[in-house]
Amino acid sequence: MKILFAAAATVAMLSAGHAWAADPTVATTSGPVVGDVANGVAAFKGVPFAAPPLGALRWRAPQPPTAWTAPRDAKAYGPDCMQNPFPGDAAPLGVKPAEDCLYMNVWTPEDALKDKAKRPVMVWIYGGGFVNGGSSPAVYAGDRFARDGVVLVSFNYRVGRFGFFAHPALTAAGADGGMLGNYGLMDQIAALKWVRDNIAAFGGDPENVTVFGESAGGMSVHALLTAPQAKGLFQKAIIQSGGGRPRLLPTLPLTAPTGQRSAEAAGLAFAAKAGVAGTGAAALDALRALPAEAVVDGLNMATSNTPTWGGGPMLDGKIMTQEPLKAYKAGAWTKMPVMVGATSADGFFFGGTRDQVFAPFGARRPEAEALYDPKGDGDIKVYGWAAAGDRMFIEPARAVARTLSAQGAPVYQFRFSYVAESQRGQWWGAPHATEIPFVFDTVDARYGAALTPADAAAAKAAHAYWIGFARTGVPAAPGGPAWPRYATGSDQILDFSPRGPKAEADPLKPRLDLVEATTP
Repeated sequence: MKILFAAAATVAMLSAGHAWAADPTVATTSGPVVGDVANGVAAFKGVPFAAPPLGALRWRAPQPPTAWTAPRDAKAYGPDCMQNPFPGDAAPLGVKPAEDCLYMNVWTPEDALKDKAKRPVMVWIYGGGFVNGGSSPAVYAGDRFARDGVVLVSFNYRVGRFGFFAHPALTAAGADGGMLGNYGLMDQIAALKWVRDNIAAFGGDPENVTVFGESAGGMSVHALLTAPQAKGLFQKAIIQSGGGRPRLLPTLPLTAPTGQRSAEAAGLAFAAKAGVAGTGAAALDALRALPAEAVVDGLNMATSNTPTWGGGPMLDGKIMTQEPLKAYKAGAWTKMPVMVGATSADGFFFGGTRDQVFAPFGARRPEAEALYDPKGDGDIKVYGWAAAGDRMFIEPARAVARTLSAQGAPVYQFRFSYVAESQRGQWWGAPHATEIPFVFDTVDARYGAALTPADAAAAKAAHAYWIGFARTGVPAAPGGPAWPRYATGSDQILDFSPRGPKAEADPLKPRLDLVEATTP
């Protein structure tokens, strides 16, 4: 009996030791965090990179988190940032949103915690129109990147009126050295500083960081490339459906003369709706005392065209001083290797008439009709969507590629045309954001039982090119075609097509040339 008890005790101790070994601990600049391990990947979730932006810290630049000494559990996502979730979102939030949301997630190869060899780092910035989105959706999980030798980082940044808000009372308060308005972009910069200071402890190389984002996340990459405050925090950039020309919702100035549209004017309109009058300290206190739900006020991607919302990033004179393409043309950006592109059916078509589709082409309307609807009897949902996508995302991506490459930067342009086999009866091309689960190799989470071998192979290919770029600054994949560096003369892209990746002269060139010629 004593032998049996001793054996049981030994097994218990070994089991306890094994459980402890499976819960890795990493020391960050704020305190130790305890993650977990599965299939050779160590994951750390819900790690604070800034103090909760509550109370007096609402509408302030992110402040350092309070340090801790006892190991902090980091096995679950922190709350996504406060918002009104968008029904039907292809990347639904995995946790309940809250105003206390400035948390970081890291996936790293388990071996990286032992050998401390420097792995490339990729930092993901989600989209959602600057009013929705978070780091918890299953399709954004970073374990597949870590499985393949990359340290993947994601984080939350404030969205909606929590992340992008201006009001004369805030301007008068003048906190944080005059850093105003673009609080969500400030969160992104704070997250990148956290990566710089901490990622080596997770096995990542702070000198080999690639920032990548889609839609509003891609627009954020534009802002980071041109923001002086982000200089030196990353070395490569990937812009997925990030536009580049003025947005559908214009980039407003923070302030403007009375009667003119500005971010402050939108803030005043919101304050009036919320029952807050005045522009002094009392008004600011009242705005900060509003319940979080009242600040959201129903805002999401379906309701963002309202006078009480400024539209997201604003020209604040600090982080953003001009539209991205203007900044690029002026050379006011941090030069580095860049990947940029869009999906083949990108953008949004909100309906309308044939005249509304082709009126923007002005005197060159007959050319547009011949390019988009050559027989004159096409489906407006197809040619209208194509024209809208070209203007919103596809031609602006080319404009960015042309501008940056003309300044000597290594630029690689892509088009993502692959449509999951289960969706081909519904879509004539790849809609906005559909490349994301392929890039992350999380198509199983997106398509479930409808996933096919062809879909899985397309994901492996896209995932490999993104990793190749993160490693060396040149997007290359084993067994895949060489991706030509972009040059205006050849106009070469890599198309992730239903038949696999292929390098070719852009087949949309006539359409994009016409869009460029008729863009104000």
